Amino acid sequence: MKKIQISPSILSADFSKLGDEIVKLENGGADMIHVDVMDGHFVPNLTIGPPIIKSLRKYTKLPFDVHLMISPVHKYIKNYADAGADIITIHPEATDDLSESIELIKSLNKKIGVSLNPDTPIDKIKNILSKVDLILIMSVYPGFGGQKFMPEVIEKIKKLFQIKKDNKLNFDIEVDGGINFSNSKEVISAGANILVSGTTIFHENNGDIKKNIETLRSM
Repeated sequence: MKKIQISPSILSADFSKLGDEIVKLENGGADMIHVDVMDGHFVPNLTIGPPIIKSLRKYTKLPFDVHLMISPVHKYIKNYADAGADIITIHPEATDDLSESIELIKSLNKKIGVSLNPDTPIDKIKNILSKVDLILIMSVYPGFGGQKFMPEVIEKIKKLFQIKKDNKLNFDIEVDGGINFSNSKEVISAGANILVSGTTIFHENNGDIKKNIETLRSM
């Protein structure tokens, strides 16, 4: 079993002081920083672009786990790599050629992630599982933080974990959407080893980030 890692989503941070918030996350024991990039087209919200990511890079040495919810995604991959992304995760629906986009991320020496929306079947990406470093399973429909976890996604995590085991693959299984103290144990038991959480990390226990990260990891 891989070590359980926590990737706090800065979507729930105070945007007026993002640099300070990232420092708090690092001091609180975060393993990486999850950055949600939304274009108002692929998903119904707008967030941040490469200039902000570049400006935040100096605040931490932790990996930037950048989730690109933009379409068409291919032409923007290099911009985010250059801005300081360490892991670049894309959606199969957002590119004309998933294999080509994967090769581009690889050529930029970044870790490759592919994300599955709640209604995107695993079969859609079965042929590329050996090429990726991470599969991100969405447990909400992407667009906004603070949504409720969709329990039906548990079976999908279990199925993906079994495929990974049967084929002796080594990618990480990351889960994002409504992760909290009441469901993190079940998500980990199903096979996930990276949990993305925003609302819980920033707002539970009066905003005690260190305690919230430790609690999620140890559930």
